[in-house]
Amino acid sequence: MGRKFDVLKRRILMAPIRWLESKIQFETDYLPLKMEESRERVARTVETLRLRANRKLASSERNAGIASEAVLGMVQTAKLKVEKAYYWKRLAILKQRSDAYRKNRSLAELDETFAPRLHELETQRLSAIEQATIRLIPQESDPSAIEACDHLGRRVRSRLERNETMLWEEHDRHVVFWRQRFETRIALWKRLLAKLQSEASKLQGQTSPLETKIEPDAVLKLDQLSMHFGGLKAVDQLSFSVKRGEIFGLIGPNGAGKTTVFNCITRFYKATAGGLYYRGKDGDVVDLATKKVHDVIRLGIVRTFQNVEMVWELPILENLLVAAHTQYRTGFFGQLLATPKLKREEKLLRKKAMDVLEDLGLEVYANFYPLGLPYGILKKVELARTLMANPDLIILDEPAAGLNDTETEQLKEVIRKIRDEYQATIFLVEHDMGLVMDVCDTVCAISFGKRLAIGKPAEIQTNKAVREAYLGGE
Repeated sequence: MGRKFDVLKRRILMAPIRWLESKIQFETDYLPLKMEESRERVARTVETLRLRANRKLASSERNAGIASEAVLGMVQTAKLKVEKAYYWKRLAILKQRSDAYRKNRSLAELDETFAPRLHELETQRLSAIEQATIRLIPQESDPSAIEACDHLGRRVRSRLERNETMLWEEHDRHVVFWRQRFETRIALWKRLLAKLQSEASKLQGQTSPLETKIEPDAVLKLDQLSMHFGGLKAVDQLSFSVKRGEIFGLIGPNGAGKTTVFNCITRFYKATAGGLYYRGKDGDVVDLATKKVHDVIRLGIVRTFQNVEMVWELPILENLLVAAHTQYRTGFFGQLLATPKLKREEKLLRKKAMDVLEDLGLEVYANFYPLGLPYGILKKVELARTLMANPDLIILDEPAAGLNDTETEQLKEVIRKIRDEYQATIFLVEHDMGLVMDVCDTVCAISFGKRLAIGKPAEIQTNKAVREAYLGGE
């Protein structure tokens, strides 16, 4: 009874520990983003002050007869305003002409009616541009006006320098204040986290019955797993373990039950018999058979499918943000009211999505819609989407299906990079034996739902039972 109570107490302690870990991680990641936003805000303010100063000086320079860049910029801006105004006027006349044509009026009659109006409009446009140029282009230089302009320029530049210095000094004080505030909060949470972890570590030796079901270095254990569809045994007493940090391959002929195994792990199917045990990052072991489908991703298990599944109406970046729904800590009412906390989370997750796209070489496609993109790019986007959920175990269902040789070689590098840089265990089903043998650390071969062999890729290649399952004999 005491041992069960200790196990229950440790599980209760793990909830605030996970919350504090996520909170510390969020604050640590958000601080640089907040500082960068503050710097960009000051930079925009400084640029606005410079533009205002230039406009003020441009007016004085024009009066003094100085054809400076600022004055020429004013002239160009005025021309663009005239062009824009007359563009819409011309478009209105052309629309009227198009409407008249649909009413079966002859082309000659249309030209007689609308050609003079278009000619008159063009004359007005040229006249307006000429007037704007004459009004703004300096005509004659005035020595007294030049002296006044120089005096004004010194005053304006001096004031601009003072304002810039004041803004950046204020920014530096703001950075120090917020950094101290964040660091104080984080230090407080770390002390509380250390205290809770110390309490949990005292109970670490009290193992639950589930912890005896899975090896200490394994992240996933299948124990006599069976899945029957009526009289068909899709999976038949299958057992193996996936070690943490490895790339594990599951191979077999078509209909061997590979995807059914994945569906049982992710709870799409409810297994007929057997055990499914998963050890999370915190070391706790859970029985996947007791979990619901939507709970699996919260444990750190994510998967892809044989066919590319995208939200086709959303850009690639938004597709990645959809996959990060489990990372939001804002509740229902916070989402409904779009609170500042939600906005901070969205900024951080958007930055994370861009970082993931950049890591996988997909940043140029961030604002592209999936429809029409090459199939190889969509496969990489699916892999990028799995990384938005902070995965511990990534299950890939035939990731190389439909890829050419070049894309398959790139996929190998991406899978290794995800394993090494994101510390995720990879569990994949694949028919491309070149990919499996090159990238996997361990391979399990099955046929008709039963395990044939498990071992290193070289051992599987020379296994007689595997060769017979694939080739029908020697």
